[in-house]
Amino acid sequence: MGYFVRVESDVKLYVEDLNPGGSKTIVFLHGWPLNHKQFEYQFDVLPKMGYRCIGIDWRGFGKSDKPISGYNFDQLADDIRAVVDALQLNNFTLAGHSTGGSIAIRYMARYSGYGVSNLVLIDAAAPTGFSTETANTLLAETLNDRPKMMRGVTETFFFQYITVPFSDWFIGLGLEAAGWSTAAIITTLRDERLDPDLQKIVVPTLLIHGVHDKVIPFAQAQELNQKIRNSKLVPFQFSGHGPFWEERDKFNQLIMQFIG
Repeated sequence: MGYFVRVESDVKLYVEDLNPGGSKTIVFLHGWPLNHKQFEYQFDVLPKMGYRCIGIDWRGFGKSDKPISGYNFDQLADDIRAVVDALQLNNFTLAGHSTGGSIAIRYMARYSGYGVSNLVLIDAAAPTGFSTETANTLLAETLNDRPKMMRGVTETFFFQYITVPFSDWFIGLGLEAAGWSTAAIITTLRDERLDPDLQKIVVPTLLIHGVHDKVIPFAQAQELNQKIRNSKLVPFQFSGHGPFWEERDKFNQLIMQFIG
């Protein structure tokens, strides 16, 4: 079931809400520059196992409204809080991939983890995102040939082989975003840091990270494991930046075991 939630007077976010009657709720935050559809291979399985799965498209991405501003971690976390309030969510698991992990971390710090009982960080872009060099290259490509940029991102995203049709689908997810929002998030990933936020996370935290990740190095997951209390790091030996697809069976089982 899909619907829109108003987070500001002129901004609505698209929310995919599967199995609303499920006994336990997982809120999924996608990575840059994708949308909730990246979690298709979780949504195929977890609702059938009794979980309520909520996928949120950030502002500027997927089916959500695409304003010209608001692409910093504070505003993106505020947007998530507005959805949590609108849906009256409580005692839920917050799962964020890559930049979605960054947003989840800022949400936990900014709102003292309001409503969250468990946190899952998947190849999180934290405590830092892109280096200045990487960000500036991606920014130039985004502003001049965004489809080429998206193809390059896809080529470095996965460790395992992907078919041409899968690659085309994945590139299409990224191109559903607006160009200005795609560019703005690159700048945010370059300029914002999350180090001070980490000590404010107190809920049980599962860290999932592909050891072959070329986007966010595995060493950053090890750093998060050291700095987040009550965290557990599970390396995915056969994954790059996309363990939610590359080792989807293991990924789904691990999520269920962690949540219970």
